[in-house]
Amino acid sequence: MRGPLFWLSMPFLLPQALRLRRSAPRFSAAAGPVSGTVGDGPRRTLLALGDSIIAGVGASRLSVALVGQTASHLALLEQVKVDWQAHGHVGFSTSKFLRHYERGLPGGDPDYVVISLGVNDITSLATMARWTEGLNEVLSICRRDYPRAVVALAGIPPLSIFPLLPEPLRSVMGKRGQAFDKLARDQVHRFPGMVHVPVDFELDPGFFAADGFHPSERGYVEFGRGMAEALNKANLNSVR
Repeated sequence: MRGPLFWLSMPFLLPQALRLRRSAPRFSAAAGPVSGTVGDGPRRTLLALGDSIIAGVGASRLSVALVGQTASHLALLEQVKVDWQAHGHVGFSTSKFLRHYERGLPGGDPDYVVISLGVNDITSLATMARWTEGLNEVLSICRRDYPRAVVALAGIPPLSIFPLLPEPLRSVMGKRGQAFDKLARDQVHRFPGMVHVPVDFELDPGFFAADGFHPSERGYVEFGRGMAEALNKANLNSVR
């Protein structure tokens, strides 16, 4: 849902959204170490940055959340040892990301970078222009600070099927998510060595955690597999 239509619907949707904000279950970030190693072979490094998906909300520990699953699948695909680190923050939008890292991104020279942002921009009612501008800055900084890394941006999932969201909020957020995801895909294509990874696998009820909003551990398996396959393909196609 674009521009005027979305904003005209707000008087009807806002009360529903506020009730949901008050009543929705709140899960914590995954427990355990924020770094780890998996696999065997030549050493590779994976850095994950962004929102609650990177923080592993919905999983018991990060090793079975997105970053750990991506590392595990990469290790199998490429027959390598993957050292991974996660820098995830619940509630991060692009603007919060940029403020948090205004002095620079985490150090190191990773082979792979995974970024998850966007859903909090949607739920905080950021405009599409603000989303595009903020994401462009995030990607520019990542390319500057990690010049040789293959960078993958997680696509925005289909909010229209999230169990937590009631109708009509679910449908409206779903359309808004589609519009934001298209803009994200267009931005990623402007940068060499970057790939947009759509959430296009089957999202059945088992994909979701008990909060009806974040992936379950089973969901993170599929998410991580898709991310690793995209990184592997981009790596094979890139000149590094």
